[in-house]
Amino acid sequence: MDFELSERCQEFKVRVEAFMDERVYPAEPIYREQMETSGDPNFHPPVLEELKQEARARGLWNLFHPDPEWGPGLTNVEYAPLAEIMGRSVSIAPEAMNCNAPDTGNMEVLTLFGSDEHKERWLKPLLDGEIRSSFAMTEPAVASSDATNIETSIVRDGDEYVINGRKWWITNAMHKNCKVLIVMGKTNPDAAPHKQQSMLVVPLDAPGVEVARSLPVFGYWDRDGHAEIAFNDVRVPTDALLSGEGEGFAISQARLGPGRIHHCMRSIGAAERALDLMCERALERVTFGQPVAERANVQDWIAEARIELEMIRLLTMKTAWLMDTVGNKLARTEIAAIKVAGPQVALKIIDRAIQIHGGGGVSADFPLAEMWAHQRTLRLADGPDEVHRRSIFRNEIRRFSDSRS
Repeated sequence: MDFELSERCQEFKVRVEAFMDERVYPAEPIYREQMETSGDPNFHPPVLEELKQEARARGLWNLFHPDPEWGPGLTNVEYAPLAEIMGRSVSIAPEAMNCNAPDTGNMEVLTLFGSDEHKERWLKPLLDGEIRSSFAMTEPAVASSDATNIETSIVRDGDEYVINGRKWWITNAMHKNCKVLIVMGKTNPDAAPHKQQSMLVVPLDAPGVEVARSLPVFGYWDRDGHAEIAFNDVRVPTDALLSGEGEGFAISQARLGPGRIHHCMRSIGAAERALDLMCERALERVTFGQPVAERANVQDWIAEARIELEMIRLLTMKTAWLMDTVGNKLARTEIAAIKVAGPQVALKIIDRAIQIHGGGGVSADFPLAEMWAHQRTLRLADGPDEVHRRSIFRNEIRRFSDSRS
C-alpha cells in the first residue's frame, strides 16, 4: 500500500492550490457581498461563473470523474488530495471546478446506468457545468436511512411511469441552474425488499413536480437549497428508467460509495482550514498577559487536531486505495468507517476553533459557524452514523458467525 502521490497528482495539486490562492480565496468576500446584495438566498453569484471559466481554462474541470473522456481520469487516490483542498472553501471551490455534490454522484450514475439519450440530454450539460441536478431519495414520512422504507410510488401506465410521493432534503433543487432530478421510488412493492425500488430521470419542470419549500440548516439558507418536493401524478416516459425496474437500490449503493468518500475528503480540508484559523487566533489573542497559545489546554487542542487529522487522512487514503484496487463493495467497511470518523473529527476541530475565537467564532465574521453547520449535517447525509456503524458491526460479526456455522 503506497500512498506516495503520483507525478500526475502532484502536478494537479500544485495547480489546484494555485487556483485557490490566486482566485478562490480572494473571491470569498466578493461571493458573500454578491449574495448579501441580492437579498435572494438562492442567488447565483456572477463571480462563481467567472471562477468556472477560469478553472476550465486551467484544466481543473471534472477532476472527480474516473473516465478520461470526461476529465483527467484520476484514480480515487489521486483525487483525494485535490478534494481535500477544495474542502477548504466548500461553498465555492467544488462548484468552480465542477466537482460539487450531488452533481458528481448523479454524473457517475448517468455515466454507468444512463441511456444514450440520458447522456446526451442531461450528462453532457452537467459535465459542461451548464446545468445542475438533484438526487431525490429521502422522504419526510419514513426513516429513509433504510432505503427499503421508501414510499414514493412509481406505477407504469402504458408507455409512461406515474410518480406520486413526497421527498425532502433534496439538495440543489433550489439552485438557479437545477434542471433535472434522479428520483427513487417503488415500482413493485411485492418484490424482495431490495428489488422494489427503481430510479427515474425526471425534469424539474415536469408537470406535477411541486417544489413546496426550501429548508434551512441550523438557520443557514444554503444557496443551492434543500427542498421539499411533492410529486403529484408526475408522468415521464418509460425510457426515463435507469438500468431497469428493481435496480434502484443497487444504483443507490453504487452512487453513495464514492459520494461518501468525497464528503470525507472535503471534511479534511475544512478541518485543516479550521486548524489554521485556530493557530492564528491563538497566537494573536492575549488573555491575562499571555497569548492564548500559551495555555496548556489550547496546546493540547492543536496537537490533538494534528494527530486526528493525520489519522483520518490515512484512513481516507486507504479507503480510496481499496476502491481503486478491489472495488467499492469490498471497501464497504472502510467507506463506512471514514464516513463516521471524517465529519466527527472535523466537527471536533471546528468546535475548538470556535471556542478559541470566542464570540467571533459563532458570528458571520469568520467561516467557522457555517463550517460547523455543514459538517454536522454530514453525520446524517448519505446515511447517519448509526447506519454506518451497524454496517461495520455486521461485517465484523459475520466473520465469527460464518466460522461457527
